[in-house]
Amino acid sequence: MRFSSEGKACGLKGFFLLIFYLFSHHLVNAQYITAGDPVYEEVFRRNQLINYQETTDFSLLIRPVYLSNPYFLNDSIQKTPKKNLNFIVLPFRSISQYNSNRPYGWGDLSMIPNVGFQQLFSGGIAGNITFIHFQIQPEIVWAQNKPFQGFSDQFSRGTLLARFHYWNFGDAPERFGDRSYFTSWWGQSGLSFRFHSVELGVSTRNIWWGPGQFNSLTLSNNAQGFPHISLNTVRPVKTFLGKFEGQLISGKLKDSGFEGSQNSELNELYFEEFNGDYKYLNGLSISYQPKWIKGLYLGFSRTFQRYSQFMGNSFNDYFPVFEAFQKERFFENGNTVQYDDNGFDQQLSVSFRFLIPNKGFELYGEFGRRDHAFNWREAILNPEHARAYLLGFNKLIRTESADRYFQIRGEMTHTQSSTNRYIRYPGLLGGYAWHTHNRARGFSNQGQPLGVGSGIGSNVQTIEVSLIDGLNKKGIVLERLANHQDFFYRAFGQNSEKKPWIDLSLGLLWNHQWNRLLLSSKIQLIRSSNYQWESNELSTNDFSSGTHKTALFAQFNLIYPLHKN
Repeated sequence: MRFSSEGKACGLKGFFLLIFYLFSHHLVNAQYITAGDPVYEEVFRRNQLINYQETTDFSLLIRPVYLSNPYFLNDSIQKTPKKNLNFIVLPFRSISQYNSNRPYGWGDLSMIPNVGFQQLFSGGIAGNITFIHFQIQPEIVWAQNKPFQGFSDQFSRGTLLARFHYWNFGDAPERFGDRSYFTSWWGQSGLSFRFHSVELGVSTRNIWWGPGQFNSLTLSNNAQGFPHISLNTVRPVKTFLGKFEGQLISGKLKDSGFEGSQNSELNELYFEEFNGDYKYLNGLSISYQPKWIKGLYLGFSRTFQRYSQFMGNSFNDYFPVFEAFQKERFFENGNTVQYDDNGFDQQLSVSFRFLIPNKGFELYGEFGRRDHAFNWREAILNPEHARAYLLGFNKLIRTESADRYFQIRGEMTHTQSSTNRYIRYPGLLGGYAWHTHNRARGFSNQGQPLGVGSGIGSNVQTIEVSLIDGLNKKGIVLERLANHQDFFYRAFGQNSEKKPWIDLSLGLLWNHQWNRLLLSSKIQLIRSSNYQWESNELSTNDFSSGTHKTALFAQFNLIYPLHKN
């Protein structure tokens, strides 16, 4: 079909009239805070501790959180608008990162582990037409993606096999290709139908399940968001037992397609290529606040992923989160079948968050298990198998000024496998690590773990001390990261001559607001001991003192709301 020039002109005129109408119409401020947002979500969390109210009574175990005014935090919940159309221009966001000579940092949406400069731009629109809600907020990422000193090819064959074990049963490449990296993505976009407290829609938003401030065992903002269908609450639902929040998702995960090592010769020998298939993800998360204990939130999450080539058409194929927890299945003829045979892998976690209302303190934790137990007996006798956990706290201390606080917060995340692996598996090799699996090839999207971003089988401890004044913050952060501990013990066993790769870092934090412009910045100096488990002079015996490396990580997050309240 062809259009005349008059038809085109009328179409363009109508389009610009529509845009003018939208921008000149009444604005509504309700929308989601991006999951794991380093500014607004943290401010909302602090406000819960300072001024606990019924309208701010979110568990934060299921994020993003939907608020009426996420940028200036009125702490009121969105009501059904009286007008048919409401519209808002979302803040423009620019995230700039720099890594001097090695990748560091996580929890940065569509950005990648990178050496050199990296830039993310985001912005868009959000609104609703009666019960239909929409948000268009794409993300554009460019990364310099420079080569760096990665895992050496001078190790013995056994050590190389141990390293590629995790690259072949996961998707966390050293480097995302051999040139600069560019991607554009729908980002924090979505379209939904909302009825009172319940929403059904499609989205590419990042999801965060669990109470963590810096990490999550299942879903976080570490990897690029994935397309998914979601049935969820937008505010807590009151019952005679207390309040509930929940989310049920079905989504599509993609592998990165990149090889594990930067060394192409090693990849030819040891790396198993991806076949281009996608993974189907099904997940369920529920949080519960008991009516009788104010400030206590209990959470449960379960996720399954499976390559589409193993999918069937039954209810259990599409909604495995409602299946039994054990692998063993019994049939009338007395035979059993292993659940792993169908290609599924699961993650399960339980969590809590306890805050003392209006006293400025919270304590939280999460315990997860990556693998099914064979049966209930095995689950009771062997609870340590395939587990991970995190613990954290947040404390606000009021100063002489009513609006200023000292904030002390910390978190430890442990994904290294327990010593149980020496009993369960032959020898000292162990099995898989958190976010890895055999037939499902890990819990990741586009080359990054969906939950913990600090590294496969790694442990990290973070503590922050800062002075808070509204959105302004000045502080320091101390961090210790034990890298890839599962690989270390698989490759080097208990030999005391080889030491783990440990990163110690000191960072400076500075957030400041000028009218509507907000800057959130962090600069970290990282000192690595035994970087990449190498010696001063590379050798093939795998046992020597180790080398040290100093690196710089910097992040600058600029946010500019394009509207006024």
